[in-house]
Amino acid sequence: MEIAVTHYVVLACVLFAIGVYGIITRKNILIVLMCLELMLNSCNLLFVVFSRLYEGSTGHVFVLMSVTVAAAEVAVGLAFVVSIYRQKESLDIDLLKMLRG
Repeated sequence: MEIAVTHYVVLACVLFAIGVYGIITRKNILIVLMCLELMLNSCNLLFVVFSRLYEGSTGHVFVLMSVTVAAAEVAVGLAFVVSIYRQKESLDIDLLKMLRG
């Protein structure tokens, strides 16, 4: 029994929607970064599904590049989070507005 492509597309859309909801509603920087990664992984899922559907390897290559970029993003993002936490002792996004001035 094979799972249809529509099931994967629905799953990816649900994961992307959860990520968008988390970015919009949460104020903790770590949660926002995790929601961003969830959105990225939902796109990776679609790349792999359509690559397999059309019997090509292009989607897999894009996923490898995307995972590489995500690893760099996490490293830089966590460095920012640690730096902000050391200065403000909080991870609230509203405190970032005070860093402008």
